[in-house]
Order: sequence, then C-alpha cells, then structure tokens
Amino acid sequence: MVLAAAVNLDCINSESFNLKEIKLNNLTFNSNEIGSSEALIKGICSKFKDLGYNVKGFDAYITSDVAKGSGLSSSAAFENLIGTILNYEFNNGNISLTQIALISQYAENVYFGKSCGLMDQMASAIGGFSFMDFKDPQKPIIEKINFDFSNCNYLLCIVNTKGNHIDLTSDYISITKEMQLVAKAFNKKVLREVNEKDFFNNIASLRTKIHDRAILRAIHFFKDNQNAFKEAQALKNNDFETFKNLIRDSGNSSFKFLQNIFSLSKPLEQNLALALSEKILKDKGVSRVHGGGFAGTI
Repeated sequence: MVLAAAVNLDCINSESFNLKEIKLNNLTFNSNEIGSSEALIKGICSKFKDLGYNVKGFDAYITSDVAKGSGLSSSAAFENLIGTILNYEFNNGNISLTQIALISQYAENVYFGKSCGLMDQMASAIGGFSFMDFKDPQKPIIEKINFDFSNCNYLLCIVNTKGNHIDLTSDYISITKEMQLVAKAFNKKVLREVNEKDFFNNIASLRTKIHDRAILRAIHFFKDNQNAFKEAQALKNNDFETFKNLIRDSGNSSFKFLQNIFSLSKPLEQNLALALSEKILKDKGVSRVHGGGFAGTI
C-alpha cells in the first residue's frame, strides 16, 4: 500500500533530447536499446498493439520541466505522455488511466530494463494525492484524495539535493530481491502474502537462512504498509498533525530499516539535506527521503 502525490511539473517533451525515430513495423525488443527513450516508445506501442488498440505514426515535439535523474519519475511521466498521445489521437480517449499506467510499467520493465513497480506511473497518470493498494498488481485499488496543504498553512516541497538516480538500478533491485528472499522462506512469492505475526515470531530462525539487511527491510515493509494506510486516513479526516507524525515515522523507518538514504556503491555521497532540514524545521515540519531513495530528492 502506498500514498503518492504528483508534483505540478509537466512533461510536454524534452527539448534537450535529439530526434527519437521509431518504426512501427518493427517493435521487437532490442537489448541494445535498454535504458533509452526509443525503448520506452517501442514498448508502449508494442503493448498497445498486443491489446488490440490502434497505433499509427505521429510526430511530437516535447518540452519537459521534470528534472531527469532527480527521482521525480521523469521516465513515468514520459511513458504516460506517449500513452496519452496514442490514446487521444487514435483511440478516442477510451483507454483508462489505469490501463495506460500498466502499459507504461510494461514498457519500463520489459523494454527499458528497469524492474519498477506501478506506483510512479499510476501517480503520474492520476495526479494529486492518491492512495493505492497493489495487493493485486494487475487490478490495483486506487483512491484519489482531495487535500489542500495550504489550508493547514503548510507546503509540500520537493527538494532537489543534486543527487542523481542514474546507475542506481542495482540498489533498487536489491530491495525487491531481499524482500522476496524473506517471502520465499515462508513459501510465498511476496511479503504481502506473509502473515506479519508469523514473520516476527520466526525472526530467530530466519537469521539462520537470510542476512540481517533483508530481514530489516521486511520489517520496514510491514511497518510502512500500515503507515501508508494511516496517512491516507489522516488526510481524509483533515488530521494534519497525525499525518505529519506518520510521515516522520515513515522517514525514520526508511533510514533505519529500508536503508535507502545513500548507495553503498557511493558511500561518501550522503544525504546532508535531511540533516539540515531537521535542524531548520525543528518540530514545525518533517522531512523524509523521497520515493525509492538512494539519491535525487527529499
């Protein structure tokens, strides 16, 4: 379960990129294109065709103020853009936001080579605040939450720490793999299928099979899964103090248990911005690592 918020930045294309030309009569996966814009476009067009939707040629000039590599899901914004163009140009706008997000995720997983979940694509497609339950990843439960921070005299700020998400794919994959290790110990595929009480009752025996970091990351999963639900409830109840405390708790859990504040591949590049934010805000506000973490924004 997650609580997501879309920022008010646009992807109407990327002026700094050169022409990306795709031939619609050859949409097969090409390993040489992994990590490229071409891969994303081909993956989206391919999935549209597989699902029986109309796909035709078009030229698009795109500008974007979503900073690349900053952790603001620039790839998800780009994927949704391509899917939206195909939807409204050739399919009368009949394809749902959820379906476009699923198609975008497919393109990123299979063609682009990044094993991301669905949150970024879905948050970008829906906009604003949204609570999402991915117990069934192909049929997520999505609830849009109308909440205005300004009514509480607060602002939700994304801070660019000048870190870069590029070359950190292995860090993100390690989180998924380690949580799956714990799930496998209970003969389950994912942690959502594992009973939390069973997990905590068996930590001693788990340590004989699995390293500590995987177990700590699983502790974060169980804790933050409930936190996301509670955060959404607090917003719906206009209980901002509770929401603020839950965000603080969630951020501390990310730091201590999930351990996604910095990359072990770059141990000298630490997130000073979190420490400075804590000093500046004191008890008036809270800060936490954004999204997948390791670099980018807070």
